[in-house]
Amino acid sequence: MATLDEPAVAIDADKLNEFVFRAVDEVGATLNAALVVMGDKLGLYRALEGAGGLTPVELSRRTGVAERYVREWLNAQAAGGYVTYDPAAGTYTLPPEQAVALTDDSSPAYLPGFFQIALGSVLDSPRITEVARSGEGFGWHEHNHDVFDGCERFFRPGYNANLITEWLPALDGVVEKLEAGGTVADLGCGHGSSTILMAQAFPNSKFVGSDYHAGSIATARERAEEAGVADRVSFHAEPAAEHPGSDYDLVTMFDCLHDMGDPVGAARRVRQLLAADGTWMIVEPMAGDRVEDNLNPVGRAYYGFSTFLCTPASLSQDVGLALGAQAGPARIGDVVGAGGFGRFRTAAETPFNLVFEARP
Repeated sequence: MATLDEPAVAIDADKLNEFVFRAVDEVGATLNAALVVMGDKLGLYRALEGAGGLTPVELSRRTGVAERYVREWLNAQAAGGYVTYDPAAGTYTLPPEQAVALTDDSSPAYLPGFFQIALGSVLDSPRITEVARSGEGFGWHEHNHDVFDGCERFFRPGYNANLITEWLPALDGVVEKLEAGGTVADLGCGHGSSTILMAQAFPNSKFVGSDYHAGSIATARERAEEAGVADRVSFHAEPAAEHPGSDYDLVTMFDCLHDMGDPVGAARRVRQLLAADGTWMIVEPMAGDRVEDNLNPVGRAYYGFSTFLCTPASLSQDVGLALGAQAGPARIGDVVGAGGFGRFRTAAETPFNLVFEARP
């Protein structure tokens, strides 16, 4: 309420209504994240892919999911534009573009993992809300499995599309070293997707992946066995700042430097790990240096993840610098410089990532 000293603020009814209906759309989008994960886990999208128009009964029979649930799910998907509805035939169709994004896990446009990590973040939001009152942290290892699995499924298609063909070739002399037989440390490797992908591409090189989350390392070891690269890949559960070894030709960090409590300490350790002519490749979320640079759909998603995942993870560790997912090149460059590196540049980028090269 306005006081006697403050004039009442005029409310524009049209702007208010516009915002309310935008909020309604946001609620639908929030629910749709869970609906996409549901459709992915139940095989509904895969059953629709290439099938033409299906009725709820037909989709139910193909998937073994109860028809009444299928019908409501399809209607929600049609209202959101994920499937198309033919009123005359009573059928629902998954357009080919949506099929690529929702069923083809080899495509860089594959989205179910993005929705899964978002849903996992929302599921943990009550716990983050409580620690936010005190400023305490919430460790990565404390999250639910939708966060872990969704993270891998979101980032892996981008790595598959870009790591070998675009990102590594953008680094000075690195591909030649790996083809000849180099040594690589992949710090903060999670489930090991990036490590295994590099090992498959460069059979003459040796790779060590590490992550402080023991559960992720156990999964990474299983994945290396399945991929047939366990002879040249090893995984260890340890923080980046404690990684042993020296004279690595390449050290990599994929979407994890900003999550670390002490990124400067990690940078100093990387400097010690590298050979004199070694390279540190840092892959970070796409971001500009100013808040206003990031007020866009990608920045919005990353600020959300930063609130629920990245910032709490950093605050749960020693130092707790909490760079956040939208740190931007300048802040990452400051961290790299403080770690003792003399050269730093942006080597490549995608709509979702920035790839930096640091050299001694």
